[in-house]
Parts: sequence; C-alpha cells; structure tokens
Amino acid sequence: MIYLIAGASHTGKTLLAQKLLEKLKIPYLSIDHLKMGLIRSAYTNLTPEDDDKLTDYLWPVVREIIKTAIENKQNLIVEGCYISFGWRHDFEEHYASQIKFVCLAMAESYIDAHFDEIKNHADDIEARLDDSALSLDWLKKENQAAVSGFRKAGEKILLIECDYDKAINRLIEEFC
Repeated sequence: MIYLIAGASHTGKTLLAQKLLEKLKIPYLSIDHLKMGLIRSAYTNLTPEDDDKLTDYLWPVVREIIKTAIENKQNLIVEGCYISFGWRHDFEEHYASQIKFVCLAMAESYIDAHFDEIKNHADDIEARLDDSALSLDWLKKENQAAVSGFRKAGEKILLIECDYDKAINRLIEEFC
C-alpha cells in the first residue's frame, strides 16, 4: 500500500508520516528531501521558493517512484507539498487502488486560535533552518489553496478544526 500525504506547509504531513512509519513499520519518502537533493546537487536551477515550478518538476519523479513501489509490492509513505492536485489521473486503476490519499489542512479558525502553537511545533520531526517567513496570512492562504485544489479534484481532505491530535489519531486508525 502507498500512503500519499499532501497538504500545505506546517500541517503535520511529516509528523503523520513518522507516526505511520512507527505504527506500520514501513518507510517514508519526504518529497522535501528529494527536492533539496536535486537543488543542492545542481540537477535543477529551481530554488526552494519556486513552489509551483517544483510541483511540476518533482511530481513526475515521485509518480514513478510510487508506481515502482506498487509494481515491486512494496509499502511506502510519501509526504510533501509537491503533489499534483490531479495526481489520480496519472495512475491507471491497478495503481490507484493501491494508494490511500489524504490532504491535511487546517481551518482558518484553527489557524487563528493556534498559530503560536503551530509555529512552536514546526520542528517536532525535522529542524527547519529558516522559518522566519511563516505568517498567519500566508499559512491561511496556503491551506485554502490546498483545500480548494484537492476539493475540486474530489480528493479526501482532513480539515483540522479543533483537536489536532484527535484528528490525526483518527486518521491513523482509519489508514491502518
């Protein structure tokens, strides 16, 4: 099974992937690691700020990694911001049936009530080198864009509105 976790920055994609790794004992791929490997090795001229271009650049590679894992009958968790809204159209049914997808998102009211907490948890799984650009308005905009894009595509969205831990734990139980 492939567990595909999308969503805006700071929604807990990496945290969810880590929890699934611990529960299911299967590896995960952070698309951010792939991105930084390609950028640092100069295989691309894109920068970490080129979000829209990075999705177009990275998604075909990630898509083929997923197909290879399915063909090899391997389980894998894939998480990141760079998942195409129309990802499902890139897979024939025999692949798509082996993928569990979720988009993590936070409601505006949740972001308003918990912004400082969100910032304080940003380093729970990975150390962020520079998180100074994070703002309340930016986080709301990014979450709304993820919700809008994946909702339009008919995808499952876990919209966190009040209790983050309870919502994530419920999703883990559903996935397992």
